[in-house]
Order: sequence, then structure tokens, then C-alpha cells
Amino acid sequence: MKNSEGRRLITAGALIVAVWAVITLLMVTGIMPRSFQSLTIKICYYVILTLSLDLIVGYLGDLSLGHAAFYAVGGYVGCFVALSMGDGVPLALRFIVALIVGGIAAAIIGFLISSAIIKLKGDYLAIVTLAFGEFVRSFVKIIPGFGGTKGLNGIPSFTSKTTGFTAAYVVMVLVIAIIYNFTHSRQGRVVTAIRDNAIAAASVGINIRQNKILVFTLASFMAGVAGVIFGFYKSTLVPTDFTYNLSIEVLVMVVLGGMGSIKGSIIASVIIVALPEVLRGAADYRMLIYAVALIAMMMLNASPKFRAFKEAVSSRFDKLTKTVKKGDAVK
Repeated sequence: MKNSEGRRLITAGALIVAVWAVITLLMVTGIMPRSFQSLTIKICYYVILTLSLDLIVGYLGDLSLGHAAFYAVGGYVGCFVALSMGDGVPLALRFIVALIVGGIAAAIIGFLISSAIIKLKGDYLAIVTLAFGEFVRSFVKIIPGFGGTKGLNGIPSFTSKTTGFTAAYVVMVLVIAIIYNFTHSRQGRVVTAIRDNAIAAASVGINIRQNKILVFTLASFMAGVAGVIFGFYKSTLVPTDFTYNLSIEVLVMVVLGGMGSIKGSIIASVIIVALPEVLRGAADYRMLIYAVALIAMMMLNASPKFRAFKEAVSSRFDKLTKTVKKGDAVK
């Protein structure tokens, strides 16, 4: 069992390093176009944002439409602290401090708002979180030092696209590892038990309120971290970056990837973020094709036949992997 787990970790580590190496090589050699180089950083913070929302919607089973609020809080607070540190402080240190401070600020807000609305369910929870997202977007305009409607400008940015990608990629991998360990832990099974049947979970002594607040807080922290990466990538933050449309877009990624699926959320994030750029050559028809493709993917994802096909492919892949491992063991 331990050997199997060790091999899995080695395989995952090798894959992570290989992906980073290939993308970095393409960027350094100039094979990858500049527009796609910027897209790599964007994909990283969207993956983090999607996975954080998936904790609430997919694993906990609650509907949140205000996730952009925590993204905004983390971005503004973290980047403001990075700005306040001055140019004399190394960029790497400013980035790390901004990630920690921005994540904690978003987590505190997530803890407070979830404590207040935790009894709400379904449409009521969705409406309140949507309103909260708009409240935060309006509130940052009046906070001294945040730049009002002009936004927070002069945020320290990455010195190069490769440096920015490496920093964002490392953070994304750490977030994926944290979420994977959480969802596969005893605590994660408790959360999914609440999602499947809250009454049954409460009857065996599970504290529903405490666990829901925990998930909201953790998800808010991750969203805040994504907001900091976004700020360092863009060098400026304006309130219009955090409208409810962003929350809806991320929710679409969660649903498209299959709620409660880490792999699915990652794949959906990559597709939805990259698709508009891939279709750029289609000129005026680009967004029309993007919308049609999105509708088609959603319909396919909802199809029982397509779901059965995915499960069959996944099962065949697992069997093939086990066969290869057995062969290695015999050798």
C-alpha cells in the first residue's frame, strides 16, 4: 500500500515538473506566442479560483454566487500590503507576504459572512452571496488607499512572463495539493456526508455549522490567493474586475468540470480560459463560436451516455495502469 502511494506521488511529481518544463521551454525559445504566454498565468489563477468554489458548490453542496468578493478582498488587501512594503524589498518576498496576507484577509471575511448566513440554503443563499459580492465591489471604492473607481495602481509585477508563470504555477500546485488532501481526508468525507444528507450527518454527531464554516473559510482563503496572483499579473486592480459575471463564469467552470471533481475543474478552467484566445482568428465570430462551444460542452456533460463513456474510459485507463504496475512488480 505504501509502495503504491509512493509511486503515485512520484508519478504526480514527475508530471508536474514535466508540464512546467515544457511550457517554460516553449516560452523561453519563443515558440509560444506572447498572447499564450500571458494566458498561462491567467489559467493558473483561474484554476485556483475554480477549485476554491468547487469546495463550496461541489463538495459541500451549497450554491454561492458571490465568490468574486473573496477574490477581490484577497487581491486588494494583499497587493496593497505589497505596495506598502516599498521597492527596496525583493519582489519574491513581497509576493509571498501578499499571498499570505491576502489569503488571510479573504478567509476572515469568509468566516464572518459564512457565520452569519450559514443557515440559508438554495436560492436564498445564492441571492445573499450575490448581494454580498456586489457590496464588496462597491465598498472597495470608498476605502482610502485603494484608489476608488480608478483602482489600485502600481502593483509590483513579475519581471518576465516565465517568472510570473513559475510563481503562479507553484502556488497553483500547492493549492491543488491542499485541496486534494483535504477532500481525501476524514474531514473531506465529513463534508461530502453533509452534502449527501445533512440530517443523517447531524444524527451521527457531525457538527454541520462548524464544518460548513470551515469549508467557506478555506475556499475564501484560496480565492484570496488567486486575487493576489491576478493583481501581480495585471499590475492594477479596479472594481469592475470583480463583477458578479466573474462569479457566474467560475461557477460555469465548476459545473462543466463536474461538481466535486478536481481533475474536471482543472480541465474546464483550461478550456474556458484558453478557448477565446484559440478562436481569436475567427474575428467577429469568435464569441459566437465560444458561446456555441460552451453550450455544446454543457449539454454533453449533462448527457448520461457521455458520462457513461467518460467512466468507461477512466475505468479502462485505471485497469491499464494497474496492469503496467503489476508488470513492473514482476520484473
